[in-house]
Amino acid sequence: MKTSIIIQNLKCGGCANTITSKITALENISDVTVDQENSIVSFTATSEEDALKAKDKLKSLGYPSIEEGNNTFVKAKSFVSCATGKMKG
Repeated sequence: MKTSIIIQNLKCGGCANTITSKITALENISDVTVDQENSIVSFTATSEEDALKAKDKLKSLGYPSIEEGNNTFVKAKSFVSCATGKMKG
């Protein structure tokens, strides 16, 4: 099933690199793309449960979906994920 999630805190290519590598690494997730301009992460998931796992992973990286809370702690996690993606990119 094709899934798209609008996320918060997506700032640059470093963020996109981290998101792509971490979501691709999840079991039963494929075809991960990140639309930086619109802050949308799209992927194919085998089941709804797998899609929810990807959504939870995004949140744990500091990129919660648009309907979730976005406090200072979450924003700080996104900066770490961003920096990691820049170093690997």
